[in-house]
Amino acid sequence: MNEHPSPDLRIGDTERHEAIEALGEHVGAGRLTVDEYGERSAMVTTAKTRRDLIALFVDLPDPRPSFAVAVPPPPSSAVPVTRPSPRAWLSPALVPVVGALVVALYLLVKNPLVLLLVPAAVLLLSSARGRRR
Repeated sequence: MNEHPSPDLRIGDTERHEAIEALGEHVGAGRLTVDEYGERSAMVTTAKTRRDLIALFVDLPDPRPSFAVAVPPPPSSAVPVTRPSPRAWLSPALVPVVGALVVALYLLVKNPLVLLLVPAAVLLLSSARGRRR
């Protein structure tokens, strides 16, 4: 982990996915209520910088998002560029969408159990990605 990461660096779906998983662990450990989880996971889906995610974990112990150090591009331009398959980016892209949909569904039905769909979706997407590797 980078000791001095810039809090203003933009994040991507990987960091959002990691944050949702960490929040799910905190719910499982009883540190967050279902309502708090719903609020924070909705904020994760709209987070743009590391600072946005860090703020959601200030009052929580580990696990937290780790913000893996970015690898600089290779110096040679002779390396062929490969594009990820749609399957590779589809699962992480679905996490914020599922989170937003579940929060919207919660607002419609007013049943906090609906918020449990977020960790269920994250676990399903994670296990599906693990099987493809």
